[in-house]
Amino acid sequence: MGIDPGTGIMGFGVVEADKRGQCVLVDAGVIRTAVHQPLDERLEEIYTSLCEIIAENKPEIMVVEKLFFAQNVTTAISVSHARGVAMLAGKLAGLEIVEYTPLQIKQALTGYGRADKKQMQEMVRIILGLKEVPQPDDCADALAAALMHASALRVK
Repeated sequence: MGIDPGTGIMGFGVVEADKRGQCVLVDAGVIRTAVHQPLDERLEEIYTSLCEIIAENKPEIMVVEKLFFAQNVTTAISVSHARGVAMLAGKLAGLEIVEYTPLQIKQALTGYGRADKKQMQEMVRIILGLKEVPQPDDCADALAAALMHASALRVK
């Protein structure tokens, strides 16, 4: 299960990988919270939603995108809260928690650590054999994180 952290929109993507590294899409989407909702309520909504998604899909591993830089400190702190809540939901559900930077994910999927959003989305579409790119971006980013880890497991 991949997570693209965010307070307003948190992307999630669940894939199943076989021993050869072939992946299939199990579930994907976003958790949205209201912009003017107090932070504690938004975090509770994220936590509750993630717990439901984990219970429904029963993943073994949660891959969380690391926060690497933010121009807006308030946004960075808010996203950090959301990351923490996601990691807590995963840990309490017994999942192994793994973290990667956006650069690592881009490098693994496209071979280029500075790939743009469109390149990443297209690689997610190709790898999963989808007709269309997963939307919104947060969903595709979460799937990219899950696919990156599935690829890393195959190499071990």
